Amino acid sequence: MKVRIKFAKEGVMKFIGHLDIMRYFQKAIRRAEIDIAFSEGFSPHMIMSFASPLGVGTTSTGEYFDIELRTPVSSAEAVKRLNAVMADGMRVLSFRQVADGKSSNAMAIVAAAEYTVHFRDGYAPADGWQEKLAEFAKLSEIKVLKKTKKNEVETNIRPMIYELSTDKDQIHMLLASGSAANLKPDLVMSAFADYLETELPEIALLVHRNELYADIGTDGQRRLVSLEDLGEEITLS
Repeated sequence: MKVRIKFAKEGVMKFIGHLDIMRYFQKAIRRAEIDIAFSEGFSPHMIMSFASPLGVGTTSTGEYFDIELRTPVSSAEAVKRLNAVMADGMRVLSFRQVADGKSSNAMAIVAAAEYTVHFRDGYAPADGWQEKLAEFAKLSEIKVLKKTKKNEVETNIRPMIYELSTDKDQIHMLLASGSAANLKPDLVMSAFADYLETELPEIALLVHRNELYADIGTDGQRRLVSLEDLGEEITLS
């Protein structure tokens, strides 16, 4: 049985890197006595695949990883057991069965990510930046220098920005995410700072990832659905 686990990463846990998060959940699954499947061979390891690694310093209530179960357990029982062994700042939000096979792998199907961005106290641009952001969002092209493994390439990131808006002092973003196209909020905000002809220090932003989405649209029409909604609650009689 293939299961998708959704979890939140908040508080001081935002400073823990991806590899340590993987090790953390390996230990948590053992402590919660979740009967996870292991790979075969000379060096067996838990069958576990994370959807999209979260950058250090970013909080989230929309993180996912997939596992294979050897023994079924109900969603309610699994969430209860896992949260009983969680550290402060980590919470398991759901535990749902998903379709078997590589085509349903969380890492492979991620297509978009939703973020909320705040300025730290004292780091917001001059008054009126919300109106400027609305102008910025209407641009047909937003070119930036995007780093690759070998060099920097000028890229138009506008097609990767699906939504960009403000609600008072909050900035809402829905951005392309995944192997086909991937855009981070800090790059969008760096481009916005250039548009304002100002600079944003690295510590100026507080970034929270709300959700990850798959695109189940057809004929080129985007239709986003959360990775959680692709699964079903497990109930055992």
